[in-house]
Amino acid sequence: MSHTPHELQDEFPDLADKITEKKQNDGHFAKLAEEYHELNRAVHRAETNVEPVEELAEVEMRKKRAALKDQLYAMLTD
Repeated sequence: MSHTPHELQDEFPDLADKITEKKQNDGHFAKLAEEYHELNRAVHRAETNVEPVEELAEVEMRKKRAALKDQLYAMLTD
C-alpha cells in the first residue's frame, strides 16, 4: 500500500494535456474527475490515518477509485 496520492495527472502523465482539455470541455468527464479527486483524497486521508476508517470501508473506497480511474481512462483513450 502506497501513501502517495494517486492524482490523475500522475497516474496518466502522457495524457495530462488531454485530461486538462477534457475537464474544460466535457462536463461529464469533469464531474467524474472531481468525484475521483474527492475519493482519492479520502483514500489518502484514510491510508495516512488522518481520517481513519474501518478496513472494509477503505477497501471499498479503493475499489470505487479504481473503477472511476478505469472509466476516466476509457474516456481519455476512445
